[in-house]
Amino acid sequence: MSATLIGTSHGTDDPAGQAAVRALLDGVRVARPGLDVREAFVDVQQPEVGDVLAEAVRDAAGVREGSAGPSAVVVPVLLSTGYHVRHDIAQAVSAVNATAEGSAVAAEPLGPHPLLVDILADRYAAAEAAHGPFRPDDAVVLAAAGSSVAAAATAVEEVASGLAQRLGRPVTPSYGAGAEPRVPDAVAAARAATAGRVIVVSYLLAPGYFLDRVLEAGADVVTDPVAGPAGADKPDPRLVQVVLDRYDAAVSA
Repeated sequence: MSATLIGTSHGTDDPAGQAAVRALLDGVRVARPGLDVREAFVDVQQPEVGDVLAEAVRDAAGVREGSAGPSAVVVPVLLSTGYHVRHDIAQAVSAVNATAEGSAVAAEPLGPHPLLVDILADRYAAAEAAHGPFRPDDAVVLAAAGSSVAAAATAVEEVASGLAQRLGRPVTPSYGAGAEPRVPDAVAAARAATAGRVIVVSYLLAPGYFLDRVLEAGADVVTDPVAGPAGADKPDPRLVQVVLDRYDAAVSA
């Protein structure tokens, strides 16, 4: 019996964002038939990750007796590390491992990952197809949610560097919270420095609060989020693969 995969996202009030995360986890179920995939959240929505994890471990008790490896893996459906990974998810794993039947681990967050750079490059290309050819004097800003955890900014900078190599042009990282520069400031600085347009590449998983703020930041063009346009019929298979990569790495660690 495989370890239960608990896909844990931030949570959002935005129905399109909720649907995007559900579709992603449905895609994981299709890609890995027989794998028990459960949804959990660290904020806004229910059920909370601690409750889902405790239930998964209880369900596995006895069934997996004598099996090697964890009985449950929490995969942060988050693009970088931060408070929710290091506190909420870590605390939930520690709590369940303190029980008699506890055997759980937390996977790494989704980013950075080369497939995410591929997805961002495609989102950029789709925006270019919709808004006309981008010019050499257009500026590109990468918009991430942000965190006060320094490692989160380092991870975003790695993604920005990878995207810049793919696009053959500079990409400035920016943040919705927790780090500098903030997205509106990065957009304003880019506009002051160029006569061209300002293109924001959304390094955000799905529609929700932060994407709404990015759309208000004054850019000329904003790409679709990582999960794709709202209402997409199917999840991006590359994003599904990133989730499974994180799960597999945690199981085998």
